[in-house]
Formats: sequence, C-alpha cells, structure tokens
Amino acid sequence: MNERVQQPHPFRTSLLEENAGPGHNPTENPTMGEVISRRFSRRGFLKGSLAVSAIAATVSPLALITADEARANGASAFTFEEVEAGVDADHHVAAGYDADVLLRWGDPLFTDAPDFDPLKQSAESQAKQFGYNNDYVGFIPLEGSSDHGLLVVNHEYTNPHLMFPGIVTIAEGKVKQAPLTKEQVDIELAAHGGTIVEIRKDNGKWQVVRDGKLNRRVTVNTEMQLTGPAAGHDRLKTNADATGTKVFGTLNNCAGGVTPWGTYIMAEENIHGYFGGELPADHPEATNYKRLGIPEGSYEWSNFYDRFDVSKEPNEPNRFGWIVEVDVNDPNSLPKKRTALGRFKHEGAESIVAKDGRVVFYLGDDERFDYVYKFVTKGTFNPNDRAANMDLLDEGTLYVAKFAEDGSVEWLPLVHGEGPLTAANGFQSQADVVIEARRAGDLLGATKMDRPEDVQPNGTNGKVYVMLTNNTKRKEDQVDAANPRAENAFGHIIEIAEDGGDFTATRGTWEVLLKCGDPSVAEVGASFSTATTANGWFGMPDNCAIDAAGRLWVSTDGNSNKATGRTDGLWAVDTEGEARATSKLFYRVPVGAEMCGPLFTPNDETAFVAVQHPGDGGEDWDGFGRASYYEDPSTRWPDFKPDLPVRPSVVAITKQGGGKIAV
Repeated sequence: MNERVQQPHPFRTSLLEENAGPGHNPTENPTMGEVISRRFSRRGFLKGSLAVSAIAATVSPLALITADEARANGASAFTFEEVEAGVDADHHVAAGYDADVLLRWGDPLFTDAPDFDPLKQSAESQAKQFGYNNDYVGFIPLEGSSDHGLLVVNHEYTNPHLMFPGIVTIAEGKVKQAPLTKEQVDIELAAHGGTIVEIRKDNGKWQVVRDGKLNRRVTVNTEMQLTGPAAGHDRLKTNADATGTKVFGTLNNCAGGVTPWGTYIMAEENIHGYFGGELPADHPEATNYKRLGIPEGSYEWSNFYDRFDVSKEPNEPNRFGWIVEVDVNDPNSLPKKRTALGRFKHEGAESIVAKDGRVVFYLGDDERFDYVYKFVTKGTFNPNDRAANMDLLDEGTLYVAKFAEDGSVEWLPLVHGEGPLTAANGFQSQADVVIEARRAGDLLGATKMDRPEDVQPNGTNGKVYVMLTNNTKRKEDQVDAANPRAENAFGHIIEIAEDGGDFTATRGTWEVLLKCGDPSVAEVGASFSTATTANGWFGMPDNCAIDAAGRLWVSTDGNSNKATGRTDGLWAVDTEGEARATSKLFYRVPVGAEMCGPLFTPNDETAFVAVQHPGDGGEDWDGFGRASYYEDPSTRWPDFKPDLPVRPSVVAITKQGGGKIAV
C-alpha cells in the first residue's frame, strides 16, 4: 500500500489503499525510532552512501576499495543486469528475462465466464472473472510440480475512477467523481476478495487452466465461518447472524500466505474505510472502533447495505480485521476467519515450521505507530496428514514485539489474565483480547513501528525480515532504536534473529538491515552498501519474498513520485557476506502502479509479481501531468488498446531459455 493517499486527489484516496493514515495509537509506548536512535548513538556512524561527499565523511578509503573488490568478485548472491530506474507507461525487466502478463482484471476464470467487456460490467460477470487490484500472490504446487499448481491471489480494493466509464467529469479545471450506483457498488463487492486458479507451464510459458476443477472466486458475498476464541461472542453477533459464527465476505485483503499444509491465507487489512454511519460516543464499541479508525467511510457501500452502516449494525466491523484461511482443495468449503491470530490491520501472515513442529506465523499491523506480532500454534504440524493440520490456527499464543535499544527483542504474550489483560482493563475473556489486540498491545508496552507490512521468516539463515514502509508523522522526540528517523519518508528493514534459531522463542536480537532512500542525499541517512548503484536504491519497502535459495527480494509501495523520479519495483537484496545491504533493481512497474507479490516457484524458475493500480496518480509523472481516470489514463498498460482501460495484472517472469532466476 502506498503513501500517495496523503496527497490531494480528486478521487477516492482511501487509506484502504495505503493505510498511511495518521495512526490511532494513543499510548506513550516507545517508538521504534526512539529505540534505534538511542542504540545507534552509542554504536557510531551509519554505513553506506552513493554520494562521494557523504561517503568521504563516514567510510574509509579501504572500505571503498573493499566494496569495489566485492562488486568485481561477484560477491552478490544475485546475477543479472540491473534495470535502469525511471518512470514511463510500460513495465521493464532485467535483460535476458521475459515478463509475461498472466492474469488481468476481468480475465475469465471458468469455462462459463464471459470475456471482459469494460462497457458491460456486472457483478455476475465479475464474480467469474479475475478481481481488481491484485496484491498477495501464492503458489500451491499440484502433484509436487513447480510447473503446475494453484495460483492464489488477493484482490485488495477498487479504484472506481479507473474501473468505470463516465463517472469522472472535469469542469473549469476541477475533477469530480460522481456517486456510484448500486450496480457499480455490487461490482466492487465482486471485485474484492481473492482468486484461486489452476495454472500450468507449457513450452516455457504459463497458461490459465479455465476448466480447472479447483478454480474459485472468493468475494464480499462469500459465506465464511468464524472460529477460535472470539467465535460466537456477543460482540460478533448481528441482526443477520444471531450466532456470531457466520459472516459474509472478506475485505481489503492485502498480503497473505500459504500454510505448510497447503491452505491459502488472506489477511484483512484496512477494513475501516468500508464502514459508514455514526456510532454514539457512549456505545460500548466506540473506543474499540476509534483505535482502528472506524468508520472512515471512503466507500459508498453503506448507502446500499445496512451491514456497512455502524449506526444500524454496530457489531459488523468486529467481524472483519482477521486472518482468513481457505481450503483450496475444496472449492465448496467455507473459508474460516481464525480469530486466535488477533484482529487488527493485517498486512500478511507468512509462516514457518519450528524445530519442535509447531508453526509460527509472523504478522504486521500496517499503520503508523502500530505493532509487529507473531502467532505460535499449540499443536504441531503433521506433514503426513493434511487433515490433522486443518484447525491448527484455532489454538495457540499470539505475541506482540517489544524492541529494546540494546538490540534485544521480546515477544509479549497476549493472553487473558496475564499482566494487564484482565477484567479490570475491560478484558473479560480471550475473545476480548483478540478482538482488541491493538489495545492489548498498548497495555503491554509494545514498540510503536513505522508501518509494519510484510514480516518474512527465512528458513535458510534462520532470520526474520520486517518491512517498515514509512512514517512521515514520526517526530524527533518519537525516534527510537528500531525506528531511527523522524519524518521517515523512505522506511527501513529490520532483521530479527530468534534465540537459538528457534522461531517459537520469546526473545531474540535485531539489527537494521537497511535504512532506505537515496544514499546520494546525505540528509536521508540511507545505509545501502557502497556497491549499490544509482538504480539499486529504493524506498518504501512493502512486500518481500524469500526464494528457494534463501535470498531476499523486496517490492516497494510509494516509490513513484516526482521526488524520486522512479516507479515502484522489485529489488534483490543481499543479506549475507561482503555484499550485505547491496540492492539491485530487477523489475519495475508502469507509472502509477504499486509492486505487490512477489512469489517464486519452488524451483526458482518463475517469479510471479502483482502490478496493482497502474495508471493511478498521473499528476506525479511529468510525462502526463494531470489526473488519470478511465477515459484519460496515464497508461493503458498492459493491453495498450484504446478501447481497453488500464488493468491491474499478475506477471510471470522467467529467464529466456529457462533456468533459475538471478543465477
């Protein structure tokens, strides 16, 4: 999600897109910036710069020679010719690679699905077609093959000004979007959610299998089951569901995950913008909803559906903000909202099997000044019995992270009855703890972070990588060791080492792997290695992936603006050896787009990436210089046809002639 929502925009600039809101954490808990600042004030200078003037002040001539030698000796784990950073209407990939569009918004997913017709859209058609704004991408092999499997894709949100013709007008230089009709809102509901689709690689190129028996769309109208400690609680009951166990749909699915037992995880992030109406100040949920910014009312759904109006259905928002698990092997199964993993603005849920067989999920709460979490299952993973794993996410311990300036991190359990999580503070049961996970973290003294997004465990080196996208609202007196910069416009990446290499550990250590931004501007304080080129630096780390070789890949969100002169993209980042903190640009997106995904097949021969909201924000590109909308987009990627709008798409990247990526 990106920073552009802070800028004036004539269209919906929903924090659903980017969660770059002001932050709703009212506590005096220390910020990560304060922790990092105190830590680095004791440890000395920051490494890395491209600018000669900045390097001369901080890095010795010997260090520069060493960096040159490392580059010459190919110390980087990545082998490819770097893409040139920039901005234009198309996407670009490293030389020697193909970037093929696999799935576009509106592409039919079933044999009976209609072809995409942007002038004849309907909710019925959209429910059988690929949804809008693809974010998380996962791959579940079929029959153990890296060339045949299920692609699972989240559809985070919608951009009506780019979706629908005739709703934008310009008069006297002012841009206005008309209110949406119920039919258009219904299309939006169908365009959200997720896609499960069979794909196969034939003659080196990936193809969609339209008659795949496991193909499925999950939408805002899909029936789901609530499970775990909050299921059936009074705070989840509505007029439509007196049991508190059944809910329709999932909202704002950003990143996600695939479990070791082959289920699809959808993370509900910015749920607040979908709710309208007004809740009385003395309502029992008023404080809870204020902590999440509910209702924000960016969407117009409450005009047509009472469940999105908090004045009519005050408990409905409590039924969103969860982790959703989908059994991809049964297209008729009910997705399950696993409440044990807590309710907040989930970015994703990447997992790893620990030494003792328990499964650990790492979770980011993507808002300024919010927290990093992990969940450790009570039960253990059985690789020989898939059915035995299917309810592992209903029992376990949810933890929140507290980072210290001495380089240690402590995982604090969110368990009812322990510490301040008692009835005296409004927590009557574990249900209350998970429903108000943010407030529980507040009371435990968790560290306030700079928009934690993807949190990725690495089974190869035993580390955990935390993407912290940015926080321009952090003030000088809010800087700490783990969030080291005030007005942190470019974000940073933290590397955690759990004690004993055990992902279930409740303590560990941490380092700042990268402080992002342009190293040629000394004031930015970026810390890329000196081997990083002018194309290799990036800002706003968002999603990330660990490939089969254990290498880190980082995608960005918000990198594209006049200040940087470049679009978002996918960067390869070295984490080991002499090349540590060296970054190289592998793929970049067209103007206005955000880089999501990324995902590598088990054999590392394909990288799937998701290009989200291409063509948005044309004001930021000098080559266009005005508002971008359906009739006048800043690009018509990926089709480049005058009768087709810009379309979010999933792209498959492969090496020409075959072989592993970046080897």
